[in-house]
Amino acid sequence: MRALIAFAIILLSFGTARAVQPDEVLKDPALEQRARAISSGLRCLVCQNQSIDDSDADLARDLRLLVRERLTAGDSDAKVRDFVVDRYGEFVLLRPTFRLRTLLLWLTPVLVLGLGGIGLAYAVRRRHRSAAALSSDEQRALDALLERDA
Repeated sequence: MRALIAFAIILLSFGTARAVQPDEVLKDPALEQRARAISSGLRCLVCQNQSIDDSDADLARDLRLLVRERLTAGDSDAKVRDFVVDRYGEFVLLRPTFRLRTLLLWLTPVLVLGLGGIGLAYAVRRRHRSAAALSSDEQRALDALLERDA
């Protein structure tokens, strides 16, 4: 049992595995840091739920190399991101920008929560009305049944 717990602690201490290969890492630590920051915000188009930094897919590797190539060419972080978005579309961004085209994407959770709240309020109100709306004859019959059962 102790060995199992120790093994679990060791596995949890590793954290997230990065897919960046040693041959991809730039010699300049500042450029490598910038490359990691950019690639952590770009979606792997194969996996779709991972950043290209975390993905082992060949396309993700190509994108990581492309980001590093553009940075070593002297592009700014914004230019590199814009280049990748121009090439692959806004879907490649893990955090899409707030624009008119993405307004529905950003507002859908708010709309769903709002409509759910309105529906819940309506259901509670309707239930409250139906429980309180007994006629005097119904109330007498209910009282008679309660007295009989008691």
